[in-house]
Parts: sequence; structure tokens; C-alpha cells
Amino acid sequence: MTAAPIEVHYWASARSAAGVASDALTVDGPITLAEVVERALALHPGTRLPDVLAICSTLVGDRPVNREDPGGVLVPPGSSVEFLPPFAGG
Repeated sequence: MTAAPIEVHYWASARSAAGVASDALTVDGPITLAEVVERALALHPGTRLPDVLAICSTLVGDRPVNREDPGGVLVPPGSSVEFLPPFAGG
């Protein structure tokens, strides 16, 4: 039986670069945030998504993980990952 997918949500310029608002990654167990990014990029080859994700703030669920090593952040099945580009204005 396959575990619940990891929902990846793209906001603002990340959505524009990916061409979609979200992706669902099928997983059999927890994967690292680095793997989430790698798989998200593989779904959108030839786009500016790698450059945009490099400057995004990232949430796993509602937890900011910007200062953590993506290889050390586990993302369990059924979680959401949010990529939030810097916003102008204030």
C-alpha cells in the first residue's frame, strides 16, 4: 500500500516558473527535503524553477526550515511543502 503523497505548493514566481500551483509526490515513506526539491525540479525540466526555489523560504507543514540542511529535514508522507519566494512591498 502506498503512503499518502507529499503535496508540494508553489507560490507567486515559483508557481509561474513551475507552470502549476502544486504537485503531488508519491512516496512509500519519509524522504528528505533535498529529495523533495530534486523530484519537484525533475517534474519541470527546462524551467526557471531551480533558480526560483534557490531563493524561496520553505515550510514543511507549518514549520519554517530555511536555516536547516535540506538533506537532514525529513518530510513524512501526507505532509505539505510550501515554496514561498521573497515578496515585494510591505
